[in-house]
Amino acid sequence: MTTQAVEDYEYEALPEDSSMSACLLAGAFAGIAEHAVMYPVDSIKTRMQILQPTPQAVYSGVLNAANKITTTEGARTLWRGVNSVILGAGPAHALYFGTYEYAKQAFGGNESGHHPVAAAAAGACATIASDALMNPFDVIKQRMQVHGSVYKSVMECGSKVYAAEGLRAFYISYPTTLTMTIPFQSLQFATYEYLRKVLNPSGKYDPMTHIVAGGIAGAVAAAATTPLDVAKTLLQTRGESTDVRIRNCSGLVEAWKLIYQRQGVAGFAKGLQPRVLSHMPSTAICWSVYEYGKWFLNRNNADQQPIMH
Repeated sequence: MTTQAVEDYEYEALPEDSSMSACLLAGAFAGIAEHAVMYPVDSIKTRMQILQPTPQAVYSGVLNAANKITTTEGARTLWRGVNSVILGAGPAHALYFGTYEYAKQAFGGNESGHHPVAAAAAGACATIASDALMNPFDVIKQRMQVHGSVYKSVMECGSKVYAAEGLRAFYISYPTTLTMTIPFQSLQFATYEYLRKVLNPSGKYDPMTHIVAGGIAGAVAAAATTPLDVAKTLLQTRGESTDVRIRNCSGLVEAWKLIYQRQGVAGFAKGLQPRVLSHMPSTAICWSVYEYGKWFLNRNNADQQPIMH
């Protein structure tokens, strides 16, 4: 294969013998990059969504929260629990993108033209699989993010939560998580695939396309699913609350009732700003790293093929 042929090789269609391994590896790197880079903003979002915050953890906005946390608790507080998402994000996102690519192909999403339904369905399949693996890590992360968290490590947090609340604590939010992430990922994937094809009809590797399409897709999906994310945060952090009703909250409907009773309709928009601010760049990073990983791994594979005359 000549150099020109290698450059023209369609990176979206990875070779038969390396497609899944390339998707898994690229997905793992993408997941770690996405969660780690924007982690401080995610920490602020979690704190702003707490239904019954301590007086020291009441914030008027993202900048106010960042300033208050860094000056009173130290900048490192914003990174507390990041090890949990790094441990979980790699394998979870490998499974996520691997499932997505397989399902998209099966549903006909790789055919020419726009296929938003196929992309959305593939995104839903991907999130069901990855969230089953990621949910316990997400619970540990949020327990470590709340104000006054006493946990010093991921292992300590995980073991103490398990001892006090059992295995159920790590999965009580899973149905709510899926209720949120299925529409989130379906909307995100459909928007991303549509914009990617509109901005880059040739289908060749173009970093700017993935940054723009990923950023817009992440912002749209994050804004639309914020009410579900508020309920998820309540369920995942309920064990740290001193409020009996919050501690005994057992599902999405009950969580929504509590939020509405305590904070009204405005309660469902808690954390909207930091959620969009974190998802817009993190989704752009995730897709950029993932698409680069596919292109890079595919190019290396193509470079190793016999030269054709």
